[in-house]
Amino acid sequence: MTPPAPQRGELRLLIVEDDQLLRENLRLLLSGEAGMQVVAACASAEDALALLEPTRPDVMLSDLGLPAMTGVELIRKAREVLPGLDIVVLTVSEDREAVFAALKAGAAGYIVKGATPRELVEALDALRAGGAPMSPKIARLVVKTFHDTPPPEEFLLSAKERAVLSGIQEGCSYKEIAASLNISPHTVHSHIKHIYEKLQATDKRDAIAKARRKGLI
Repeated sequence: MTPPAPQRGELRLLIVEDDQLLRENLRLLLSGEAGMQVVAACASAEDALALLEPTRPDVMLSDLGLPAMTGVELIRKAREVLPGLDIVVLTVSEDREAVFAALKAGAAGYIVKGATPRELVEALDALRAGGAPMSPKIARLVVKTFHDTPPPEEFLLSAKERAVLSGIQEGCSYKEIAASLNISPHTVHSHIKHIYEKLQATDKRDAIAKARRKGLI
């Protein structure tokens, strides 16, 4: 079935949740929010991957504890299909390994189940505004981890920054990168500025070389 055409400015959502009642509640909640459109809701990673191209969501809201393929594997594969896709984890797990596995795979946010409907909607609004929404406990865990130990080089750049740098490596213009990631050219410029700062790079060639050495692209 052909998905409904989005209205201007709508955030298109794909929900991946194997609990049928929760999945339906999420669909009803988010469908009722102004500026949000649920283009699909499914119970497995496999179904979600099959729906990515037909529905072209802006955001995928996914559990980690899925049957068969795991949520972390889904995140990784989904970003291969749609590099500009933002993914927010919605799960019961507060385990450090689960959190960092999801972030490493490309998740842009991590919300623990039990968040109120308003907190979830605000998290998606924050994501749309360019943020990286996390439940307070998860944000505290991430901060504490980075305080206790230097961040691994693989976390030096965000998933979006790596995507921008990959676009530069491929010779794409700012406008082309912006279009592929569904962001503005100004945001691309901001990402590049942050990339230079994090890598202590002097220009694009230097940034690409340093990112390659660190295994970031």
